[in-house]
Amino acid sequence: MKAVEAFVDGLNILSVVVLYSLLWLITPKMPNPDPSGPKTNKIYDVLMRVSYIIIFIFGWIWCSNVMAQVDKPYLDEIFHIPQAQKFCQGRWDEWDDKITTPPGLYILSKYYLQVMMRPGCSVLDLRGVNIIAVLGVGILATHCRHRLETRRPDAKSPAPPAVLSFHSIHLGWNIALFPVLFFFSGLYYTDVVSTLSVLVAYYHHLHRVREERSSFLSGWTTIVLGVLTLVMRQTNVFWVVVYMGGLEAVAAVKSLRPDPVAKPSMTTLGEVVKFYAWRYSVGDVHDPPLNTSWPDDLFFSALSIGIAALANPLRVLKKIYPHIITMALFAGFVAWNGGVVLGDKSNHVATIHLAQMLYIWPLFAFFSFPLFLPSAVGVLRFVHGLYCTIFKTSTTKPIESDNNTSGRKHALSGLAQDSSSKKQKLQAQDSTEQHTSATTPSTSLILTALRNLIGSKLYNLLLTPALLILTLLVVRFNTIIHPFTLADNRHYMFYIFRYTIRRPGLFRYYLVVPYTLARWLCWDALGGCGQGGFLSDHTADCSGRYTALRPGPWQNNPFRITTPYREGKPPATEPLDDSEAVTAAEGKETKDRHNPYAIVTLADQTSYTTEPTASSTAILLLLATTLSLMTAPLVEPRYFILPWVFWRILVPAWRLHDHAATHSALSKMEGVPILGALVRFGKKFDVRLVLETLWFVLVNLVTMYIFLAKPYLWRAEDGRVLENGRMQRFMCMDKK
Repeated sequence: MKAVEAFVDGLNILSVVVLYSLLWLITPKMPNPDPSGPKTNKIYDVLMRVSYIIIFIFGWIWCSNVMAQVDKPYLDEIFHIPQAQKFCQGRWDEWDDKITTPPGLYILSKYYLQVMMRPGCSVLDLRGVNIIAVLGVGILATHCRHRLETRRPDAKSPAPPAVLSFHSIHLGWNIALFPVLFFFSGLYYTDVVSTLSVLVAYYHHLHRVREERSSFLSGWTTIVLGVLTLVMRQTNVFWVVVYMGGLEAVAAVKSLRPDPVAKPSMTTLGEVVKFYAWRYSVGDVHDPPLNTSWPDDLFFSALSIGIAALANPLRVLKKIYPHIITMALFAGFVAWNGGVVLGDKSNHVATIHLAQMLYIWPLFAFFSFPLFLPSAVGVLRFVHGLYCTIFKTSTTKPIESDNNTSGRKHALSGLAQDSSSKKQKLQAQDSTEQHTSATTPSTSLILTALRNLIGSKLYNLLLTPALLILTLLVVRFNTIIHPFTLADNRHYMFYIFRYTIRRPGLFRYYLVVPYTLARWLCWDALGGCGQGGFLSDHTADCSGRYTALRPGPWQNNPFRITTPYREGKPPATEPLDDSEAVTAAEGKETKDRHNPYAIVTLADQTSYTTEPTASSTAILLLLATTLSLMTAPLVEPRYFILPWVFWRILVPAWRLHDHAATHSALSKMEGVPILGALVRFGKKFDVRLVLETLWFVLVNLVTMYIFLAKPYLWRAEDGRVLENGRMQRFMCMDKK
């Protein structure tokens, strides 16, 4: 009954009106593909509003049950709730020295609850703030993903506005349901609102990078939003300055767009260095899609963009000056405060903790294992191919593509007129000439050796063992166990450390294997299909526009030998050029005339949903993640929320078509009533998201049940009852 009373108390009429108004304002009116038809796409209005209302009800049920069992501030809430109530009462000069984060959450709560006509700031009211915040996180994640999908990979100009894809909507649901994030929607912690503030800044950033020349207002909006994120949590500086600032620097150098030039014959390493240093300095950088990148591509991507930025400082500064000002303000705060954290500085001393970059990958793998389905298929195909090779059995011949595939398939003769294909063939011709020149007697031995080493990827035979050794060294010399981790058994990390890292003997070194496997899986998921690597052999039938066989824009690796088209086997899915995309869009308009219920699926010819991110974006994501984690001695799952959210937004969509061209079993399944429907569904929608949703709901239900139904008395080692006999509950965080 207490849960019902709390639910009814929180769900007053005003809160429902505010919720619906929020959804109505944030959910844009999607234009119908047919200009003469209705002005909105009804199915998206229904999906966005109904789905988030369901999440809101789910969150409020969770919060109400928490109130029924824990009606007093619990754990870190004993610091946050009293402080917020002081602000609600206008006592601005009173501050708890145990609080480490800035007062942004408390200020926001005060004014939000005033608008909601609940100035008392009760425990229920304050906890309810995070329910609205988690809705905002999901909605903003949807629109951030949408903006990424409508940006052309060549970065020459933004793609025309399009309706939201179903993938972006479903992605927003899953991010809102992310267990580490959703759990705190029923409690009063800073994590949900902090994540929301960063996504607001990121959404503005995605609009800003589309602009050739950013306005003065846009720059100062960036500064204000950046400062607001820092008012929520100090470590957000790495995301608004390093990550978003770095992305704007990349956009600035890419906007140079120099005219292409023919590559001269180069026979010495000095000539290669001189030529490519010049090309990089004028903006002809190397930044291929991640699915076509190898470690050397990542290196030359960072190098080329760095050279271009140094050679064009004014252009870059015009773009990133808001982030520099934000960083300067943060540095001033640190100097004035005498440190990053506000209070309890003795227990929050910054230190180098590289092991955090080992723990993050298993956490990603645990929560997002459904995303690794393509990697699992790749492993199975590799094992099958190895088996067939050993026993000399013939593999299944590729089958003809189905109707969905043929809709995206193009003859090579038609592609000869495509400017993108011409560029790709020119790259292949240049690389062939480069490869030929590498074997001529006039070419220096050093240049020949480098071309052979990097072009053949033999350096991976050294790089992989080096990474394993580095991981072992981090485990040996930089495993830090914070006193809070050992002193408090009310959180899951206590038991994870107890049964893994703190086990005697060499067990912690055995964990290098899952660390490495999880890291590879996460990177493989971020790259999407078409990797063309050791296990990713489905390059030819990938839905991505650019693969290892079809080089895309921003390819300028000095040592890359581009694989030319194989005339005997055209790719199953060729990319659409601009004219083809327009034609396809016009065809879709005709097909969907007077149809306000048309949705964008993965089979849409104009969709960029399956396109991976650029190499530079992945590098900046890794850099910002490292900086935000490596200075924290305490290991908490909630520290990984923002890295996971950004990683999850960037993971491209995947559909069964990506593996269909070499698997006759999928076509055979389409004849089976139930399995056929599932296969057809998988060709239009990312089935991984459905599995991820089910997994998140299950994890949320389990963690909620343990928190609510499994309380216990906290006792010391000598049997004394602690916390005045108050019942304790399991959570996924440590006490500050």
